[in-house]
Amino acid sequence: MIKIYFKQAFALMRQNRLFSTLYITGTGLAIAMTVIVAVVYYVKLAPVYPEENRGNTYYLSGTSFERNKDGRFQSWSFAYSYRALQEWFYPLKNAREVSASTFGAVKYIQPSDRSGDFPVQIVETDPAYFRIYAFSFFDGQPFTQSDLESGMRKAVITDKLARRLFGKENGVIGCQFLLDYETYQVCGVVRGASHLTNRSYADLYVPYSTVDGYRDPAYSEVPYCGPFQVTVWVEDGKQGEALCEEVHEIVRKQNLLHEVDGLKMNIEKDPVSHLRASLMMSVGGGEGDWWRAVRYLLFILLTLLLVPALNLSGLIASRMESRLPEMGVRKAFGGRRSKLLSQVLWENFLLTLVGGVLGMVVAWIALYGCREWVFRVFDRYAWLVPDGTDVYVSGEMMFAPSVFLITLLFCLILNILSALIPVWLSLRNPIVYSLYEKR
Repeated sequence: MIKIYFKQAFALMRQNRLFSTLYITGTGLAIAMTVIVAVVYYVKLAPVYPEENRGNTYYLSGTSFERNKDGRFQSWSFAYSYRALQEWFYPLKNAREVSASTFGAVKYIQPSDRSGDFPVQIVETDPAYFRIYAFSFFDGQPFTQSDLESGMRKAVITDKLARRLFGKENGVIGCQFLLDYETYQVCGVVRGASHLTNRSYADLYVPYSTVDGYRDPAYSEVPYCGPFQVTVWVEDGKQGEALCEEVHEIVRKQNLLHEVDGLKMNIEKDPVSHLRASLMMSVGGGEGDWWRAVRYLLFILLTLLLVPALNLSGLIASRMESRLPEMGVRKAFGGRRSKLLSQVLWENFLLTLVGGVLGMVVAWIALYGCREWVFRVFDRYAWLVPDGTDVYVSGEMMFAPSVFLITLLFCLILNILSALIPVWLSLRNPIVYSLYEKR
């Protein structure tokens, strides 16, 4: 029976080319926008390489201190110091792995062929970083804890940087290069992360102990402020809650310890999960309220769903007026209303499906062609991609099964919302009215 419905639907598409073109185009544009939104947020939230543990990852980005004593108010705000790592975070009990890193540093490599210095983005971190982020190694391995403690100038570099420096990504372990005129030795080569996974993206990764003054606090008055951000990997949500309680207990004890000095510590909403951190950095997620970003996203999706549905409903109502005599004849020969309703819904679902396929193709082209800015269109803060950086979009980002399911579900909902009411109202007309409509 469904096969017959589709045959009739194709015949109607050929007979009503203008209607079919408008319907497919309207559906395609709506679904293209929906797919773009879905892929953008999939890249932000889903477990993609190498951030495959996002669901159980928490971040501590920084802290602030205030002192109000003898009528004098002072405040300090920064990330965490080396002392804070040693006393507070590395000893955490409710954590599977704890890593400290500095992000966004840019230094210059002096290539051996003297072709000219070029900039690279660096993450200065510890060995736990490579246990939290599932990098795929072409060759070698991460630097070790003993390398970190002894300040060895070893580096894990990406395959792209390895090809630029040595012409290959395999067989370069032990090779040396100059970074800001300091000699570093390659200990591992990894498949590079995309610039879209900003927590793990870099051109090379080095021990933070290679940085001069890494033990020094940012302020002499407050020894716990420094350059490090902390990433914590937990077993599950239950341990994540326990982690938050443990960190807040550290803050409480610090405030009690320095109560006489009038020094008060505040970590805002840290530690924060990857889901909440990503949503708070999205449009609508200001003031630490990640639910605002969720409501904003739902509003966008409802707009993309309801506005096209209303427009398509008008098109379907117009076409049903021209098909009233056909429906009247079929009802006169015993056709049931439910059967006729099912047929029209299947016919419209075929048109919606064609529009959905067209919309996905348009969305993929737009996402790839505009990848340097479209993935940041929902961010609260605009930032530029560094010159020479290729914003890599992997297959797992573009062709995720969940995006296909969302698109199919969107097609079904759009079909029901746009077709059900006008078709039902049209089929309620008496047989005589339907038969005489053509006259």
